[in-house]
Amino acid sequence: MALSLYDTMAREKRPFVPRDPSRVTMYVCGPTVYNYAHIGNARPVVVFDVLYRLLRHVYGEDAVIYAANVTDVDDKINRKAAEEGVAIDVITDRYLAIYNDDMATLGALRPTHQPRATQTMDAIIEMIGTLVANKAAYAAEGHVLFDTQAYGDYGKLSRQPMEDMIAGARVDVAPYKQHPADFVLWKPSKENEPVWDSPWGPGRPGWHIECSAMIEKTLGLPIDIHGGGIDLLFPHHENEMAQGVCAGHDHGQGYANYWMHNGFLNMAAEKMSKSLGNVALVHDLIAQAPGEALRWALLVGHYRAPLEWTGELIEQSKKALDRLYGALRRASEVEAEAVAPPAPFMAALEDDLNTPAAFAELFGLATKLETASGKGRALAKGELLAAANLLGFLLGDPEAWFQAGVTDDLREKVEALIAQRIEARAAKDWAAADRIRDELTALNIEVMDGPAGATWRIKETT
Repeated sequence: MALSLYDTMAREKRPFVPRDPSRVTMYVCGPTVYNYAHIGNARPVVVFDVLYRLLRHVYGEDAVIYAANVTDVDDKINRKAAEEGVAIDVITDRYLAIYNDDMATLGALRPTHQPRATQTMDAIIEMIGTLVANKAAYAAEGHVLFDTQAYGDYGKLSRQPMEDMIAGARVDVAPYKQHPADFVLWKPSKENEPVWDSPWGPGRPGWHIECSAMIEKTLGLPIDIHGGGIDLLFPHHENEMAQGVCAGHDHGQGYANYWMHNGFLNMAAEKMSKSLGNVALVHDLIAQAPGEALRWALLVGHYRAPLEWTGELIEQSKKALDRLYGALRRASEVEAEAVAPPAPFMAALEDDLNTPAAFAELFGLATKLETASGKGRALAKGELLAAANLLGFLLGDPEAWFQAGVTDDLREKVEALIAQRIEARAAKDWAAADRIRDELTALNIEVMDGPAGATWRIKETT
């Protein structure tokens, strides 16, 4: 089947047809780099990484251009820099490097472009000037504001009445505003904040304008896909689209052909948020569980649905991968056939990234590998690897997967017990040998006796 995606603007699934199949463009709102990312931040990264991988599979790796912005101008960054007594870029460079490393551990490919607000300032100022010239923005008391009354489709994306949008935007009521919903494009910098020169006075940009400027500069308008968390639908994406369209020379050209939003990630039945204090940091989680298990947990539900984040979810995800890696380990002697992912798997994934259905297909392929014989095992192993790899799974060595939790102390203890067992068997002290095997079993160690001697591994979970 052909790829179909749920378009937030249309409120329905639509067949995906790129403007140019040789240049498919996707933009996803990225991090504000002032601290470690929480697992809720990672959900859109992993979701749209799956889409990025799928698009590359369908159209070719060189045909897909993926940009994810980096917000490095923000009040939180300013406060962090002031607290530490360092320059702004010390904070942003540090946390961007950590962010990229952490997301790579979750299996996310690096986007084609990671434009930064500070490196796009000329384009931001130019776009604001275009909006003023197009009478879609106005200058007032050192600020430049977008005139929401100048855009007749304001509210079309989020489908909210103006009264709700004014309340939901939490915008300041200021005497220089022509309408309460108008939002800031440029504002004066406060003391000790970064500052740039502009035709409207020294200052810095508002939040929404940076994405519109980055998209136009990096990808060109309109783009094929715009993604992000559902929390960004309003006001960020609504405002972003309004200013992006109004800055264009051809207002009928549009902004993004498909708008996609992933659902909230909840912890203890509450939306994860720093203000609630229920935040789980990716940097901490990857020290406690394999990155692939965390990736699996983020994809186990459909991306548009809310996801409940629990310790049980992580454990279940690890066990699911144990099953798949176990099938590969038991077929370690089989040379996988180079094949494409099977059609049922692709049909699931191309149906609006239906990862739960795609996961079910992976388990079916693992069963096929376990039960196949002869040349069928090579085909089954190739299909399992092709499908799983497309999703960003089973990229490691199966033995290494099951050895991941083995500490040096445990390794030394196991090796010593195995040596004692070998001595006991040589002396035909079967009671001692059985006792040592029981001790190894209690450590979750499986011993395999063979012609070349005894080998061992961590038992698979069931």
